[in-house]
Amino acid sequence: MIEDTIVAVSTAPGEAGIAVIRLAGPDAVRLADQVFRGRKPLGSSPPRFMRYGRVVDSREEVVDEVLAVRFEAPRTYTGSEMAEIHCHGGSVSARRVVEMLSGLGARLAEPGEFTRRAFLNGRLDLAQAESVLGVIRARSDRALSSAARSLGGELSEAVKNLRERLLSMCAGLEASFDFPEEDIPSPEKTEILPALEQALKEAEKLHRRCRDGQVLREGIRVAIVGRPNVGKSSLLNALLQESRAIVTSIPGTTRDVIEAVLTYDGVPIRLVDTAGIRQPSDLLEEAGIARTLSALKEADLKLWVLDGSRPLCEEDALVEERLQGTVFMVLFNKADLPKALDADEIRSRHPGKRFLGVSAKTGLGLERLKEEIVRLVTGEGVLEEACNASARQVEELRTAVQGISEALSAHSLDLAASCLRESRLALERFLGMNADNDLLDTIFRQFCLGK
Repeated sequence: MIEDTIVAVSTAPGEAGIAVIRLAGPDAVRLADQVFRGRKPLGSSPPRFMRYGRVVDSREEVVDEVLAVRFEAPRTYTGSEMAEIHCHGGSVSARRVVEMLSGLGARLAEPGEFTRRAFLNGRLDLAQAESVLGVIRARSDRALSSAARSLGGELSEAVKNLRERLLSMCAGLEASFDFPEEDIPSPEKTEILPALEQALKEAEKLHRRCRDGQVLREGIRVAIVGRPNVGKSSLLNALLQESRAIVTSIPGTTRDVIEAVLTYDGVPIRLVDTAGIRQPSDLLEEAGIARTLSALKEADLKLWVLDGSRPLCEEDALVEERLQGTVFMVLFNKADLPKALDADEIRSRHPGKRFLGVSAKTGLGLERLKEEIVRLVTGEGVLEEACNASARQVEELRTAVQGISEALSAHSLDLAASCLRESRLALERFLGMNADNDLLDTIFRQFCLGK
């Protein structure tokens, strides 16, 4: 219920300089004043004016020295009355304060409930609310800038403008169908073509910017695959410049997937080292290979690692079979050793794929590899223009692009109007217009308790 008062610790758990306890709801200040003792109560202090004092329990015993502040509705994060108590960092003090406030009638907040209230109170639209998570999870300056643009409303404004354009076109088309007695002339297809083409360009640009923003937000998931002992774990360690995976000369050392993240040119690259693909020799290796195959399905890109110092073998063929129909690069590893692999044969079987010689031992080709990974997934996108977006938002924009494209090729105006209506509805879902509770639950449960 949005009418009750919620409480949560908004800072990360563990030892720190401060811990911030956040209250939101109609009784936020009243409840804070029941535990706070300062020169003046918060209720009689100006909003946004920090007060020094102490938190005391029901026996008036001091729990901690704190700072406290109140925020007056509607100029708050949630749009409702809010208060914060800043106590010393650490789990015990913050937990005690929250327990005391809960005992006085505040309800423990659910994940993302503060931001959810900001959306429900009209302080943020759904696109802005989702970008809050992008700011929190940003792993690079580019990702942070992308999320900040979305949080500031740049993305929402562009989507709203496109929706208004589609709404205007739909109204003009549907009026002539729905009210024939009014003699409203139906436009000719050639009359609306320029507007449709312009709308499609705008929608495609928005989709591209959000797709790139999703890459900055969630990273590129890259699976390193190949038969045993081709240097997959060595490659992972070389890319990370640390000993993350165990490396031995014994084939099949890696029995599980190992994940690590590096950032290149502002883009997180989520590397997944996998067990070598071959006929398993025991149950443990069989389980590792099963996890490898699962990782292949989830990866945006696969790096097929081949030992350039040895000819192809049957185990390489098993890997090649698993990669058919997927997006992958071919790496000729151990480029520091004499070549024994027929690279031309591999190239002839996979036209259009990218091939790169690398050496996990010397570092040859690794910078080029990271550059190629980013280029393969983002294409020619301009990451400086990327807008933070979730997978849900990217899919809604894809639907909008598809609808406008189908309207352009429609053989009748009523079919074109129907396609434009679907595009407009996708944009409205993007913005959270008429969002149902199931959608909101799915989005906000990803947030932490205090946000």
